[in-house]
Amino acid sequence: MSLSDSWTDRQPHFARVGAAEAVLADLRASIDRGDLPVGTKLPAEAALATRYGVSRSVIREALRTTTALGLTATHTGKGTFIVADKANAETLLGQYSVHELREARPHIEVPGAGLAALRRTSEQLDHLWALINAMDVVLDPAEWVRLDGELHLAIARASGNRVFGAVVAEMRQTLTEQSRLLNTVPKRREANGVEHRAIVKAIADGSQTDAAAAMASHLAIVDSVVSDLIN
Repeated sequence: MSLSDSWTDRQPHFARVGAAEAVLADLRASIDRGDLPVGTKLPAEAALATRYGVSRSVIREALRTTTALGLTATHTGKGTFIVADKANAETLLGQYSVHELREARPHIEVPGAGLAALRRTSEQLDHLWALINAMDVVLDPAEWVRLDGELHLAIARASGNRVFGAVVAEMRQTLTEQSRLLNTVPKRREANGVEHRAIVKAIADGSQTDAAAAMASHLAIVDSVVSDLIN
């Protein structure tokens, strides 16, 4: 399906949010309104960058998210196409779906955080704080996403239970994709930092109950934000 000139020529007006988030929001709104129906081939990255007044890297970031949501698909040599008008809980984030991740994480990471409060070594705690501090200052979104995955894996390993560590390592790609998705939500990165710091503080204090509760709260918030994104 050809893209109408009306959509290409109509300039969007953005609120004061990040560039990738703004592009994503406009693309999703255009899909919801039917301006970009299923089957539409999107303009090339350069044309989209011109339309939105942003860099091509911003366009790539936004399109990675629409692909993660199952809204678009890119075919080498052919371009990027709208393939769905709604995201859903079966959307794949890497190897696993949003629904699968939602069901599994509370049973793995909540007890894992609690055990980490009891079993972590001083070296493991230093590593957790180093990750928290690095995430507070890093500017590159891709590096923040990598650190986010590393933090959750480090907490699981600090539990002293090799099964928890192995399972979180297995989920690492999917966690990374979900983190990238969440990063498109305005202020979510800052909120993540507060939640992560609460988890690590409880682990540092040696409180199994507080660490498990902080992780449970974090995962519940993440689940709520993801649900908003895919609905």
